[in-house]
Amino acid sequence: MAADPDYLRANAAAWDARRDDQLAFAQRQWTAEPSWGIFDVPEAAARLLPSELHGLRAVELGCGTAYVSAWLARRGGLPVAVDPAPGQLRIARQLQDEHGLRFPLVRAAGEQVPLRDGSFDLAISEYGAAIWADPYRWIPEAARLLRPGGQLVFLGNSSLLALCIPDEEGTPAGDRLLRPHRGMHRFDWPDDDTVEFHLGHGDWIRLLRANHFEVEDLVELWPPPGAGSSYGFVTADWASRWPAEEVWRARRR
Repeated sequence: MAADPDYLRANAAAWDARRDDQLAFAQRQWTAEPSWGIFDVPEAAARLLPSELHGLRAVELGCGTAYVSAWLARRGGLPVAVDPAPGQLRIARQLQDEHGLRFPLVRAAGEQVPLRDGSFDLAISEYGAAIWADPYRWIPEAARLLRPGGQLVFLGNSSLLALCIPDEEGTPAGDRLLRPHRGMHRFDWPDDDTVEFHLGHGDWIRLLRANHFEVEDLVELWPPPGAGSSYGFVTADWASRWPAEEVWRARRR
């Protein structure tokens, strides 16, 4: 097995350090109807979930507190939730106990998942692996985990937003490109040790196709009326003019 990527420990530690706010957020999400991303876009608009979930075998890559897996399990799905951060999985286990809802929790990175080939009908990530794992490593893992015909669905920051976010923490994106589109991949932010990954659309399409996926859709998300953002790097006004988040849907050939 390949060595752990250099950014894995820093990213996991950063999320584990947010225990209090993550617990409060998880307690809300475990009891809420599915809504997605920064602005709580309703599932009817985002369309991340398949229409038929009963008996669907799903793997959530970078599950955090596993509320997405909880949504799937309540609707008859058979999820396995995967995350490298032990503190996040402890919160997920606590919420499982509180709600009497059980599904497997696996401590692993999206780049190296200790599960069998072709085991799943759906691989899904809301942020998680979608921005915190290297796509040139986690997309091949998703392809390996999915059966032929299985779906990959992931949501993250839009490519455009990644180009417009200033380096200064808490400063929102503006109407200027601040870094080159060419060569987008690894983002090492100067204000902390975490590492994110963002690709341009062409690179996403080539990567997906190289790993036996057919792209079915790219959905740009828009904030619902009256939505606000608790994240300092983007405002609802910005996200109402330019897409701040996007959903990729692809199917394993």
